[in-house]
Amino acid sequence: MKKLFALVLALAMVLTCAAALAEDYTVYLVTMDLEDMHWVSVNAGAEDAVAEAKEAGVDLRYVWVGPTTGKNDAAQIECINNAYADNADVILLASNGPDTEVATIEEYTADGVGFVYVDSPANTPALQTLATDNTAAGKLAGETLLAALTEAGITEGKVGIVNINTSTVSTQNRETGFRAAFEGTAFEILETQYGDGDAAKSQEIATNFITEGCVALFGANEGATVGVGNAIAAEGENSGIYGVGFDKSDAILNLVVDGWLVATTAQNPYNMGYYGIKTAVEFLTNGTTEFEDMDTGVTMLTAEYIAENGLL
Repeated sequence: MKKLFALVLALAMVLTCAAALAEDYTVYLVTMDLEDMHWVSVNAGAEDAVAEAKEAGVDLRYVWVGPTTGKNDAAQIECINNAYADNADVILLASNGPDTEVATIEEYTADGVGFVYVDSPANTPALQTLATDNTAAGKLAGETLLAALTEAGITEGKVGIVNINTSTVSTQNRETGFRAAFEGTAFEILETQYGDGDAAKSQEIATNFITEGCVALFGANEGATVGVGNAIAAEGENSGIYGVGFDKSDAILNLVVDGWLVATTAQNPYNMGYYGIKTAVEFLTNGTTEFEDMDTGVTMLTAEYIAENGLL
């Protein structure tokens, strides 16, 4: 009888251990949309880190979701709710705005879900923020544009900014940095106009800026940058208008190579996704909750840089 009891106990322990080993984790990436190449790159980094985790024996289920209707607060909150309903253990989140999702994040954090901010944080604590120092990056973009204007002998004039909206913290910080680069100069930075990240709408805004007599334009994200570049291209070779932007897509790189943009400020979204998954795995497997925030950095991509590094 004792031997039978011991056998049953041993079997129970084996089954318990097997269940523990078979335990899988679910990690979601929730971005502002699913189309912008920036988010595609974040997802690529996350997928590579997931593959590495699986090779190391971590049973990880990974899902990428985002609004299909553009940058929509309600739709993004629904994505977070759906991730929670699907038993997400960690959510990598690029928050649409600083305050719109705070209540949702705090509710699910209290229930044990870990949040990692990628690119754009909300105004409530998370395990970690992996993002560009957007103020510094915006200033670098402004300094690059200012240097090009100075080299061309242009020392004054109007400058237009095409941004996404007033609530996206990352692009607002870029604008702050960009404006700082022109402080103390004779250039006049006009009131910012918003194109919702849509290239066609941004081009229309940029064209209006050109009609107002702007000598230079700044696009704060991918859609805005494509719109700015296309508006300058439509003016032709002798327009004398200079532009600089943010993010890296083939459309933007071609605008730089063709001379319609001085440069574009390329973030490292791949690193956001890659290290976001690394943080998630460390949190899930070792219970680590203290992580340092990471500045994932930027690179100014000029036509020369693009050619030298074979980016097209």
